[in-house]
Amino acid sequence: MLNHLIALYIPSRLSENVTVASLDARHTSLQIIVGGALECIARGDWQVYLNAETQTTGPSNVRAAQLLHETGLDLPVTGNAVFLGREGLSQDIDVPEYLIHRAEALFDTRLTQPAA
Repeated sequence: MLNHLIALYIPSRLSENVTVASLDARHTSLQIIVGGALECIARGDWQVYLNAETQTTGPSNVRAAQLLHETGLDLPVTGNAVFLGREGLSQDIDVPEYLIHRAEALFDTRLTQPAA
C-alpha cells in the first residue's frame, strides 16, 4: 500500500534543486531515494532520512547540513536527505510547513507544495 506524504528533498548534488514533493514514504521507497540503508535523525515533530552506509564516505550534502544547523543540530550530512514530519515515536507524516519556510529562507528559493 502506498503511503504518499509531502516531503522536503535535499539532494547532495548542488546542481539538483531542493524540492517539496509528494512521495511514497514507505521505507523501501525511501531507501531507493537515499541510495541505501536508512538512518533516521529525529528532532521534535520532524525527522530526516539519510543513507546510513555513506555517512562517512559519501558526497557531502552542504545544504542539508545547513538546514540541520539552523534547527540546532551540528551534524555532517552525506548523500541525499528526505525530511518528513513525525508524530509519536515512529509515525511519518507530512513535513512541517515551518521547516519548508526555513529551507526557503536559507536557500533563497520558493518551494511550492504539491496540490492536495
